[in-house]
Amino acid sequence: MTLEEAKAKLTALQGKMSAYQHATSLIYYDGVTAAPKKTAENRAHTLGILSEEQYRLATGEETVALLEYLDENKAALDTREQRTVYLLLKDIRQMRKIPMDEFVAYQMLLVEADDVWHTAKETSDFALFEPILEKIFETNIRFAGYCAPEKAPYDYWLNEYEEGASMESLDRFFATLRAHIVPLLKKTQAAPQLDNSLIRGHFAAEKQDILSHKLMELIGLDNEHVGLSTTEHPFTISFGSHLDERITTHYYEEDVSYSMFSVIHEGGHALYDTGSDDSLAWTVLDGGVSMGIHESQSRFFENILGRSRAFCDYIFPVIAEIFPEEMRGHTAEEFYRAVNRAEPSLIRTEADELTYCLHVMIRYELEKRVMAGELSVHDLPAEWNRLYKEYLGIDVPDDKRGVLQDSHWSGGSIGYFPSYALGSAYGAQYLRKMKQTVDVDGCLRSGNFAPINDWLRERIWRHGCTYRPNELFEAATGENFDPTVFTDYLEEKFADLYGL
Repeated sequence: MTLEEAKAKLTALQGKMSAYQHATSLIYYDGVTAAPKKTAENRAHTLGILSEEQYRLATGEETVALLEYLDENKAALDTREQRTVYLLLKDIRQMRKIPMDEFVAYQMLLVEADDVWHTAKETSDFALFEPILEKIFETNIRFAGYCAPEKAPYDYWLNEYEEGASMESLDRFFATLRAHIVPLLKKTQAAPQLDNSLIRGHFAAEKQDILSHKLMELIGLDNEHVGLSTTEHPFTISFGSHLDERITTHYYEEDVSYSMFSVIHEGGHALYDTGSDDSLAWTVLDGGVSMGIHESQSRFFENILGRSRAFCDYIFPVIAEIFPEEMRGHTAEEFYRAVNRAEPSLIRTEADELTYCLHVMIRYELEKRVMAGELSVHDLPAEWNRLYKEYLGIDVPDDKRGVLQDSHWSGGSIGYFPSYALGSAYGAQYLRKMKQTVDVDGCLRSGNFAPINDWLRERIWRHGCTYRPNELFEAATGENFDPTVFTDYLEEKFADLYGL
């Protein structure tokens, strides 16, 4: 086999892998959006077969021989080719350590878990979800033991979501956030509260849907490649490549801000994915490099841009045009203050920019302890409720608004949650660097996201997974990650809002 023949086989292999991903993603998407309730068994059957084929394709002797040949000749490969071989070999070597029957069984378990989670959340019945969640945690611990026996199981999964992350690094990170956010929150709670009544009331879902599509167009999403649906828990998903992306939202008619910011948040994810260079389509380099970098895009759009005074100045007249009665007599400044009210709350996805990371810290602490065997799945609800009282000072009335509120555990995403806090912090450094060459506030006040998107596309989006997360971040910002840039941003913003 010549090197050129090997490269051609590598391209064909990635094409097949992306096709399987396309198929399995479509089945998942259907299950959480449009599929009838009692159809999980059918999806599990199909995904069981497809996941077995994926496993065989990825771990087969022919695939391994191809990648090892290319790895031995990596000096003759360009940067992208070297990175492709590295990522594929890393994934395959790990996957081969997991027995195929266990891998397939886990994929089928997750289909069942998602179905049961929806029912458990609707009925606020953690006991219904508990046996499946126990299996999910047990499987994640076992798989980590197969793949990296030298590591603590949670460290393995943290690194899978954000390369380089560990309990040691995240303990330091969260300690820094806690040291700044907790006293700042106490100061805001002692000050007169911001009025958020104008975003509460009755806002018809049909009109919110109009606003959603206007927001998607405004921030620069291509409606020929990005679709919008509704689901219980908003998310973004790619179908095989960046050429087909879907975002979802959930409409609460009593609160116009929830869907608005979920669309902007998921839109940030979609902009990142669809911003990959077209030459990366159907390759393992397509799309975001890590969940921390991914969440840095969504949280940047949702909060740093979307909740800014400049953007509120622009978007309020648009909202007032769609909801003239509801917004009559109000101003853009009132809207800005309403959507930035800092207030301890039950639901992470509804949390304000200041308290949000406290929600993430709670989940991080719980996952860390379950993965270490220090906390049982059975005791999660009680410990969840205790930490919400300790961190946020609020009582959790039921499991629906407590331990069952997020979909991540039902999808097997153990170790994902810290990405939200990391992403929030990354965004503050993007803003500082971006302002050196882009009039960010001017762009937002005029509704012109093009210069902002161009900056992000050039430094982050177009590269896909070509570089490691820290390499990409440092190249984009020109500096190492520093969480105090984020805490400084929060202290300046909320001191201004609350007159501190």
